[in-house]
Amino acid sequence: MSTKSPRTDPRVLRTRQLIRNAFIDLLQEIDLEKITVNRIAERATINRVTFYLHYRDIPDMMEKMADDMINAIVAIFEDVQRQSRVDFERFVLGSVLEHIAENSNFYKVLLASKRIPIFSDRLMQLMVDVISSRAENRDASLSGSVVSVPKDIAIWYGSSAFIGTIVFWLRNDMPYTPNFLANQLSLLFRLHQNTTSS
Repeated sequence: MSTKSPRTDPRVLRTRQLIRNAFIDLLQEIDLEKITVNRIAERATINRVTFYLHYRDIPDMMEKMADDMINAIVAIFEDVQRQSRVDFERFVLGSVLEHIAENSNFYKVLLASKRIPIFSDRLMQLMVDVISSRAENRDASLSGSVVSVPKDIAIWYGSSAFIGTIVFWLRNDMPYTPNFLANQLSLLFRLHQNTTSS
């Protein structure tokens, strides 16, 4: 996963990608606590000084990796919104799952196997925000409907179900295509919406 900024020097992007790939590789071999800047630099075939030109330390690197992950997913939402698709949820889900499949090594390590909180927490917060926004729009269009489940519980459930499904999908080596899984999740979300309003 790389930062998508037209003004960033391609050499900077390549170096950051080398550093991040080295970090992901090391995470598959050893615990986070045992990973040092020296180990990352050695695996990335750079020196320590180069690492510190890009990141203050390992927590700063993880923070920026989480930012990039969220920015990439937000860009997908915005792109689908610009296309004003009729079936917004299904196209968003499909696009997000395609992105996750294309970056499966990153997501498998940071979400499915290691479950490093900064990544799962950021993704969970993004999903809570997205589902909250969609729920508010839906509520505004459903005049006279009575929601039988408190909105916050429905949002927690929806976001947790989505993240949990992605984690199991990754852990099982993505047995379904992103498009098929997106269709199934879209059906489940519609079913969930129908049961939370009457």
